[in-house]
Amino acid sequence: MNDDLHRILIKGGVTSPGELKDIITMLESAGLTSVNFGSRQDILFPLKDAKEEQLESISKFNTDIIGNRSYQNIVSSYVSADIFDMTHWLKGSTYLYILEGFDFLPKLKINITDPKQRLVPIFNGNLNFIASDNEDYWYLNIKLPHWKSSAFYPVLIYSWDINLISKQIEEIHEDISDVDELFFVMNKNLETNNKTIEKELKIPFQTFPYYEGMNRLGSDSYWLGLYWRNNKYDLSFLKEFCGFCLDNSIGKICITPWKSFVVKGIKKSSRPELERFLGKRGINVRHSQLEMNWHVPIDDGEALELKKFLVRSFDQNDISTYGLTFGISNEVGKRSHFASVIIEKNSLPTLVKEFEVRPSYNVLHFEHFDPNSQNYITYAQDIDKIELPGLLMELSKMYFDQLGRSGDTEETTSVEIIDAKTTLFQCQDCFTVYDEAFGDESLHILSGTKFQDLEDYECPVCSAPKKSFKETQIQLF
Repeated sequence: MNDDLHRILIKGGVTSPGELKDIITMLESAGLTSVNFGSRQDILFPLKDAKEEQLESISKFNTDIIGNRSYQNIVSSYVSADIFDMTHWLKGSTYLYILEGFDFLPKLKINITDPKQRLVPIFNGNLNFIASDNEDYWYLNIKLPHWKSSAFYPVLIYSWDINLISKQIEEIHEDISDVDELFFVMNKNLETNNKTIEKELKIPFQTFPYYEGMNRLGSDSYWLGLYWRNNKYDLSFLKEFCGFCLDNSIGKICITPWKSFVVKGIKKSSRPELERFLGKRGINVRHSQLEMNWHVPIDDGEALELKKFLVRSFDQNDISTYGLTFGISNEVGKRSHFASVIIEKNSLPTLVKEFEVRPSYNVLHFEHFDPNSQNYITYAQDIDKIELPGLLMELSKMYFDQLGRSGDTEETTSVEIIDAKTTLFQCQDCFTVYDEAFGDESLHILSGTKFQDLEDYECPVCSAPKKSFKETQIQLF
């Protein structure tokens, strides 16, 4: 991350249109015209001449501008609630109550997540609270900055103790060497409502979701995902968008770790106005997933150009990366990304820094291409840039080849591989597939129903009409 960037920590990635509009007004007064979103669901921006205290005095919400890099934002999967797979008891309101309880600014990275979603990272924090099947209880996976490996806390944590436990660990963690010592000290210092762990945490494998565009949420509302490929969000547009949300009683705006944002609870009656609003401003809401599944360092022009080069290569070769994610790291060994595949730039040897030398790269991937495995595998080292597209295409084929075959499939995957020779019908707006063999359970269409026999059919995801579907074959290998 660029050291000149300041941050506004959006707790849990959740803000209100009123609060975001207030932030934008504050930043515009500093002469800014755009902001970046960070991978920890925060807002980042350069701030040179303007005084932090002067800007903060403008805010009606007492917003703090953070220049100290040691403070961390709390990450949560609130953004995924109600729109992707979720643990049965974990509602959006639960996240909000927990986040509201935090009365301190942490220096440890804290993640509060649902294990059934893939949009938000589960294990890349120092304190990773992961929902269990027991209502209002969470596993706690810990990897303190000076620990070599992570460990699970020996009991489940009660929802309303998350703040207390996080604060206590924050205060004592530097002197703690392992999880057993931590548990002993915590029990001596705190009285909490813990629960015995009855079974080991099993995280089901999920493919990475498509998180952009207008999508159905229940029977009478929608959610919208917006993504800018250069991660520079225009403040004037965001301000107008906040105004739209306020006028249409939309309560929350969520920043994702993928440098995009999601708005839930858009009323069906508001959809036409929202589509006009976006269309008049030329907002693209259907980017290819080839470019949306990347983590690129903030304000790193070289990394962004590398991403564009690789995405063009995928596109030209008609390669599918559905379900895969990629990250670019400009520092060897610094792998805070939670992408399936990491492209790691090697440092130049000290002896040749005075000469122009082409950079080289390492390519790594998680075991089974699942970031939740927490185990990186080195695939190639000291590779020239021109060799990267071919290597990543090989990895993509490896991913599809092992999909659904590795590990305990009942516990670790919820992905069903479609036979490459099956004729399907695909929505050209959002790429949703209708398979005659399965029908469409969400619209009560029985398996075996021919596509041509459907009357008044519309896409169950984006509501596009039947004519938007095109007969196709999905080639996975």
